Amino acid sequence: MRPPLPMSAAAAAAASSIPATRADDVFYPDSDGKPMAENMWGAKAILNAEGDLGAARPKALVAADILVYPEEGNNRKSIAPDVLVAFDVGTHNRSSYFVWEEGKPPDWVLEVASPSTQAKDRERKRRDYAEMGVPEYWMFDAKGDVYPRGTPRLRGLKLKDGKYHAMKSHVAGGKRMIHSEVLELDVRAENGLLRFHDPETGRDVRHRSEIEADEELAQAATEHAQAATERARAATERAQAATERAQAEAKQEAAQRKTAEARAQRESARADEEAARAEREAATRSAAEARVAELEAALRLSRAGHPGE
Repeated sequence: MRPPLPMSAAAAAAASSIPATRADDVFYPDSDGKPMAENMWGAKAILNAEGDLGAARPKALVAADILVYPEEGNNRKSIAPDVLVAFDVGTHNRSSYFVWEEGKPPDWVLEVASPSTQAKDRERKRRDYAEMGVPEYWMFDAKGDVYPRGTPRLRGLKLKDGKYHAMKSHVAGGKRMIHSEVLELDVRAENGLLRFHDPETGRDVRHRSEIEADEELAQAATEHAQAATERARAATERAQAATERAQAEAKQEAAQRKTAEARAQRESARADEEAARAEREAATRSAAEARVAELEAALRLSRAGHPGE
């Protein structure tokens, strides 16, 4: 569990003295009328940080470009962090972040540098966040050419005794990063984006684009597997149909063979019967001829014994 974050004495006193409801007669605009970012480098860095932190810390409020009002009744004083993280305030949608209603300032804020705001980020916003009691303030030059030469591209500032002090970087896995006690994550700049690393798991928080790319690959793999399964099923059906046809043809050929054998047997039997009949007829003729010969012989003998007749 993340331990409660320390709050400065001034911020604690201010928070305890502010009522928990918003003044009904004061209108607090939801927008300052300014764009979230001045270029694509800034916009990508902001949206990426919001998405990664939302995934890494789902129980925290993570919001981009939302107005923060530190003083009840004062609608002229507001500040819009590029990204803010607040723990233990709920994750429901808000039009703005009212410190007196939430009971605390944001725990972590990020400003992505742009040419028109980089000076304000380093001076006025730094002072405003410190007065508000934000425990950690981070600044990032996404494009890499906004901050003055020699200034670190990524800076993490920790609030102590009402002032921000630069956090020290360290090297892990060959990569230089800064540890955020608030987020319990290591942070580094990488390819124009912030990369968050979980020291407990030893793994980087994956970018939304990486997750989507993997989901697309997984979907493509699933579709490929389904197509392969369909092809295999079709091949199986074709093989089964071929087997059934072969079996049917074999049955038909067997039936034809049986028919032919039966016909041959009938013809053989008929031929045998014809031969037997022919033999009988021949025997009958032979017997008849023999009888005729006997009768003729007898007739001749009879005539020879009676010559005068």
